[in-house]
Amino acid sequence: MREFVVEADGGSRGNPGPAGYGAVVLDPATGESLVEAAEYLGVVTNNVAEYRGLLAGLRAARELDPDARVHVRMDSKLVVEQMSGRWKIKHPDMKPLAAEAARIFPPGRVTYEWIPRADNKHADRLANEAMDAGARGERWSPAGSTAELDAGGAAGRRAGAARTAGAAAGERVAQAARTGGEADTETDSETGAETDTDAETGTGAAADVRAARTVASPGWGPPDMGAPATFVLLRHGETPLTPQKRFSGSGGSDPSLSSVGREQAERVAESLARRGTVQAVVASPLARTRETAGIVAARLGLEVTVEEGLRETDFGAWEGLTFGEVRERYPADLDAWLSSPEARPTGGGESFAATGERVAATRDRLVRAYAGRTVLLVSHVTPIKTFLRLALGAPPESLFRMELSAASLSAVAYYADGGASVRLFNETSHLR
Repeated sequence: MREFVVEADGGSRGNPGPAGYGAVVLDPATGESLVEAAEYLGVVTNNVAEYRGLLAGLRAARELDPDARVHVRMDSKLVVEQMSGRWKIKHPDMKPLAAEAARIFPPGRVTYEWIPRADNKHADRLANEAMDAGARGERWSPAGSTAELDAGGAAGRRAGAARTAGAAAGERVAQAARTGGEADTETDSETGAETDTDAETGTGAAADVRAARTVASPGWGPPDMGAPATFVLLRHGETPLTPQKRFSGSGGSDPSLSSVGREQAERVAESLARRGTVQAVVASPLARTRETAGIVAARLGLEVTVEEGLRETDFGAWEGLTFGEVRERYPADLDAWLSSPEARPTGGGESFAATGERVAATRDRLVRAYAGRTVLLVSHVTPIKTFLRLALGAPPESLFRMELSAASLSAVAYYADGGASVRLFNETSHLR
């Protein structure tokens, strides 16, 4: 039975906006490009373009050999997880595309693997060429493709395809041993220890390395420690109090997002959808975080779990006041608060020490619950700074030396040996 590797991608400049897809069918043994496909789609969403790229790649593989086995590699977490059956397909535009893709080959003959965008440059280049051609009013032509210039040349592609082929073959043998069936039974890389990672098929230490690389991106964190629990920390979008820099904790008016805050949440949702690594969404119980989380989760096709431990510090009588107003009304209490993490805001608020204990307990609970997974935690300034402080082993006073913009992103990966690795994105801090 012949085997093919299909790499596919899609993009939308505006989401929705002018869009296109690219797909390539590769020989897994040599890395040779057998068929290229790309098309300008007009104005559609990024996810529709990604699914259209998948369809084109599968159809091209079927035209080469309808009896072949296909291994699909894409940098779209959404498509890979949905087609693998781990994520529900809720969006009405996605359901018919996914159903059509599932019908091209019989069940069990197609496997899916998430790969970093840097490893999907061939298909990405094709998609961009198609969009560029569409912008010029032309149709994409394979004769003018420059995709062969990408990512290290043919030798690199041959090596990558050979690794994929070897891993897929090994998994089929392992699956046959587990089930007592033939080696061509459905690849089951989505079960067992690898359920919550995007590692390509395979077992043992190599799978741990791939899993760590998947959730942490290349070069971040020690690969030999296995797949970490990775918390992507998102501060909620702006509320009416945010631009005024007023204390807004868990004991105040519990404001909702402003129109700017909702726009920020939508842009974060698009950014995270493109990255495609978030597998669960957990939010503080306060309105602004639940609203931010809801916008992002809807874009990712996930549900929101509420976690009390992620709520903001209670600032007592300082709620709704600016720093200057607190300095004017409660100077002694403010000086004490700035001097000691044990000090509480006026009126029975929560000290930073108490917040730290709460966040540490929440962290430990969530690490156990989401071991090996990438989880979006939608929270507030103090809890997020505390996650980062604890991961870095920094003193409590470091909380006053961090700035955390509305809708900004950071991340901490927690490994099996108790170590942690911090990554700062802050990609959306420019959004107002």
